[in-house]
Amino acid sequence: MAEESWHEARLIPTSGINGAEEQERRATSALLAVVTAVREFGRGLTQPLGAPAGNIEAYIEVPFMLGDKRCYPDGLIRVSRGQRTWTALVEVKTGTSELAVEQLENYLDIARENGFDALITISNEIPSSAGLHPTKVDKRKLRKVAMHHLSWSQILAEAVVQKEHRGVADPDQAWILGELIRYLEHPRSGALEFEDMGPSWVAVRDAVNAGTLRTTDKGVADVAARFDALLRYVSLRLGRTLGTEVVPAMSRRELADPALRTTALVESLVRDGKLTGAVRIPNAVAPLNIELDLRANRVTCHVDIDAPREGRPTTRVNWLVRQLKAAPETVRVEAFAMHARGAGATELLKVVREDPAALVQDPKREVRSFRVALSSPLGTKRGRGRGAAIDSVLDAVEAYYGEVLQNLRAWTAAAPKMREVAELPLDKAPSLASTALSSQDGIELPDSSDAHPDSQGDGVNPVEAVELASS
Repeated sequence: MAEESWHEARLIPTSGINGAEEQERRATSALLAVVTAVREFGRGLTQPLGAPAGNIEAYIEVPFMLGDKRCYPDGLIRVSRGQRTWTALVEVKTGTSELAVEQLENYLDIARENGFDALITISNEIPSSAGLHPTKVDKRKLRKVAMHHLSWSQILAEAVVQKEHRGVADPDQAWILGELIRYLEHPRSGALEFEDMGPSWVAVRDAVNAGTLRTTDKGVADVAARFDALLRYVSLRLGRTLGTEVVPAMSRRELADPALRTTALVESLVRDGKLTGAVRIPNAVAPLNIELDLRANRVTCHVDIDAPREGRPTTRVNWLVRQLKAAPETVRVEAFAMHARGAGATELLKVVREDPAALVQDPKREVRSFRVALSSPLGTKRGRGRGAAIDSVLDAVEAYYGEVLQNLRAWTAAAPKMREVAELPLDKAPSLASTALSSQDGIELPDSSDAHPDSQGDGVNPVEAVELASS
């Protein structure tokens, strides 16, 4: 038998998983074991939830009594540092299983009765932004116990970033973390990525194309929420590749009241047939905007970048074009003039490279900013795979960032130059202090013949004449 067909032994095998219960138990045990074994990874997961930087202990299926009923949370994490101890219960779901409200409220009661600090839920559900929970529970139960949610995509992203970018000091611990990554990336682990735009995606898309969609239609709000979840997944996926934290770009009002964001998305979908959002990438020139046009079946990525504050309009256009050497010719560039309203001059990059003046509508007006966009087909299927909306968005974002955004830099003014001041030769130096060089003088040397004009016209300095008279 050829060695190529042999299966390498793994620390966390995927074989032998029978059913959802076994899948959840193995995923919970594997995750909590690695959290305690790999110090950097454990701290990376627990510290944002309020845990101190201390020794981490973890247990699975710890029994508790709630009234006359025995409950078994999937796990428990305890972090100790000095006299302080932070404890959290853990509830895990894999595959398509969703968190149950009654179960979570029971665990919140157990945590409160035992003086625990938090309840951590883990599932494949991805909330629209960090800090939100996909399951609504009675808020009164959250007065003394915090509830946090981690998606499996977020955990996988944290593991990859820690191992590949931040680094793990101990080689053995790095190998252990790599084994967890291999396990979570396997389809049988139950740690799925964002897989579905929801059951209402096709119906809403068809209604948009027919022009019959209304804000009160069933499923519109669900599609809006799924789009925000897709943005969150795009952020995690891109952050995993770049080794940094990428987050959806939302206003303070939207973060404080997610309903405002959903309402705005629904109105845009009904009015224009579009879903729009943005993700913020550290040190990028601007947020990356993502637009899904369900009428045209197009996904467009763009950034808005300020133009230089000096130079002619064509000079400012050339400044941008030089940064787009690796960008495809199908990139669309739009120039906005100062104090102008409406759309600006728009051309494909292919045209702008040959004629920068194509983006200048009025040479007398300064170019204020540019919009650099790249459009591609939007998949129609709700799931994953070829022709699916999710994959088309992921491909569009990765292509745009790699070919366009990562090469863009903001304009900065040049540092001011020191003014050159000429030094006079000794034989040209003036005899009086009142004729010394000033900061207002030019660099030209003064002419000795007219430096001290003679009021009598005989070429004798008036001051010298007074001195001769007195002698």
